Amino acid sequence: MAMAEIFAKYNYWIYITLMMIGLYAMIAKGNLAKKIIGMSIFQTAIIVFYVSIGAKKGGATIPIIAHGHEGAEHVVRAIDYVNPLPHVLMLTAIVVGVATLGVALAIAMSIYERYGSMEEEEILERIRE
Repeated sequence: MAMAEIFAKYNYWIYITLMMIGLYAMIAKGNLAKKIIGMSIFQTAIIVFYVSIGAKKGGATIPIIAHGHEGAEHVVRAIDYVNPLPHVLMLTAIVVGVATLGVALAIAMSIYERYGSMEEEEILERIRE
């Protein structure tokens, strides 16, 4: 695989990098706030990936078919239109991501109020006591 082929798909490398940063933060960090930030980065990488694969280069347009004159035959070619499904699904994913982030922050705040720490090890020690 030539270097030109690797750099031609630079957007995939960006997604993979963002996903790995988010996954690393969720697994390796002991602070709950850092885990939540990692989750948010991971979700954002997935959303950007799906939105980008729904885009087309060239003369693609929005998927609204204009009606021609009566009697005129109009051939509809799917390649001429952008697929709206990934974008619509990611709008839902954004809403779910915001809700998940809000619930995670609320739980983290209640854990901090109860145990006085956001560090996983300190919380586990206080639970064992």
